[in-house]
Amino acid sequence: MTFRSDTGYVGHPPITDISTTEKVPLGTIICAHDDDGGGAAEFIYLQGVASTGVGDIVEYNSSFQTGLSSIAIAAPSEPLAVAMAACTASYYGWYQISGLATVSKASATSFAADAGIGATSGEAVAVASGLIVNGAVVASAASGASAVTTVSVMINRPHAPADVS
Repeated sequence: MTFRSDTGYVGHPPITDISTTEKVPLGTIICAHDDDGGGAAEFIYLQGVASTGVGDIVEYNSSFQTGLSSIAIAAPSEPLAVAMAACTASYYGWYQISGLATVSKASATSFAADAGIGATSGEAVAVASGLIVNGAVVASAASGASAVTTVSVMINRPHAPADVS
């Protein structure tokens, strides 16, 4: 997907760019749309974490620093986002928090891998522990899940709730 900003914020870097210097204040949220039919989406500007790839799921804290998320150990109050670029440690970039997202299934740290996505469109995203990832629904899934490397997921500021059982 190619997103184009709808936000009047002048001078922000493109959605897929990363930088070793902070280009906009951390935590800045912008709106954008995909001209190829992906629709509207929101993105948040965060500091990266080592080993992040495009489509990986990260969790972020109130300091807007990221950590790769395995969901099973995600802090209950930390939100999740999808990396728009390989935004590794010492870099800054955009992460998707709403809209139709392309999530990496190959990453063992993504909720797509934990959920074994590749089953049924329209299902809530669940993790191995049985928790549902709030704010995430499979938009399209393919047969032959072992060969699928990305999955389309509709997200709306996703997070993994605390285990209340």
